[in-house]
Amino acid sequence: MCGELLSDLGPLQQRVAAVLALWPWRAPVLAFELDAEWGVERAALESLFELAAAPPGDQSDRALRRAIADLCTAPLFTSEVEPDTIQLFQLETISGLLTFGELLDTPGADVAERVIEGSAGLAAYLDDLVEGSLHSHPAEKTHREYLANLAGTVAEGYFASRNSAVESAGHRLVRTSPDTAGVLDSSAGRELLARCENLGEEFVTTMRWLRVTGH
Repeated sequence: MCGELLSDLGPLQQRVAAVLALWPWRAPVLAFELDAEWGVERAALESLFELAAAPPGDQSDRALRRAIADLCTAPLFTSEVEPDTIQLFQLETISGLLTFGELLDTPGADVAERVIEGSAGLAAYLDDLVEGSLHSHPAEKTHREYLANLAGTVAEGYFASRNSAVESAGHRLVRTSPDTAGVLDSSAGRELLARCENLGEEFVTTMRWLRVTGH
């Protein structure tokens, strides 16, 4: 979603768009064990996602600020451990959560755009890893059929295309939602979160395959 489109949205609508962009990466960051040296608890990250998706308000925003402040004190930010492929995805997702937190005090299309572009970049990177593997992806045929059905309307890989589709659906949702709504305030929002979760599970499956095949 480009900055021009985001600038047409209200501050809370931009927050919703950013949450929806992050949500597919919730499953990958939680599915794999976190490096113990990071000092980050799985439950803390799970709570961060839930607070980000909660209806906006003074109480939920205060809780989100506290959760982000606690995360920023973790040894993760002084750790010198060289991340592997899975950890890289985890670190980038955590970075996206912290960027999302900036929207609480400095709302703006540029911040929301950084979150959304970061998520899109991760999807494109996952495509690159799959395409660069010496092994055939177990769902390669399904992925090719999905892209073929798009009839050449995109020049992206499978995961980037899936991510773009979710991003577009999120944009349509927020444009028709009031600027006071949270992601979970409507059945349409909850359905879109479920769609994001399904994509996230595909990310997890592919990451596990990458780990098994040597990435």
